[in-house]
Amino acid sequence: KTSDIMAENNNKDQAPKKEEGGRRNFGGNKRGGNRNNRNRNNNKNNEKQEWVPVTKLGRLVKAGLVTSLEQIYLFSLPVKEVEIIDHFLPSPSVLKDDVMKICPVQKQTRAGQRTRFKAFVVVGDNNGHIGLGVKCSKEVATAIRGAITIAKLSIIPVRRGYWGNK
Repeated sequence: KTSDIMAENNNKDQAPKKEEGGRRNFGGNKRGGNRNNRNRNNNKNNEKQEWVPVTKLGRLVKAGLVTSLEQIYLFSLPVKEVEIIDHFLPSPSVLKDDVMKICPVQKQTRAGQRTRFKAFVVVGDNNGHIGLGVKCSKEVATAIRGAITIAKLSIIPVRRGYWGNK
C-alpha cells in the first residue's frame, strides 16, 4: 500500500503530459504553426516553379486550346492569372514595362504620419496591347512589383486606324 501511495504522489508532482491538456498552446502547433517550417518552400530552390493554373481559362491556355489574347478579348473573358499574359507575351522579350511615377502618400495617425509609396506602371508590347497598374505599398520595390502584376492583368487591345469623322 505504501509504495502505491508514493507512486501516486510522485505522478501528481510531475508536469502534465500533452494528452492530459498541459501547456499545449505554448510554443506548440495549435494555431501559430511550426515556425521552423514557415519558409520551407522558399528555402528549397530559388528556381521558377511550374505554373499550375487556378482558373478555367488558365487550364485552357496551358492545354493549348486558347491560342491568342484576341480569343480572350473576343469573348470578354476576365484574366485573373498573370501567367496567362506571360504565356502569350513573354515579359523580357515582348512585354516592356515603364514606371511612370512614384509618389509618397501619407496617412495621419495618432503617433504621426504613416508614409507609403504609390507606383504607377505601364506595361505593353509595341503591337497594340497596353495595361496600367497602380499599387500602394510600404516599400518602393514592393509597390513597383505589385503595379507590374496589376498592369499585366489589366492589358487591353488598342484599336488603331481611322474610325470616321463624327
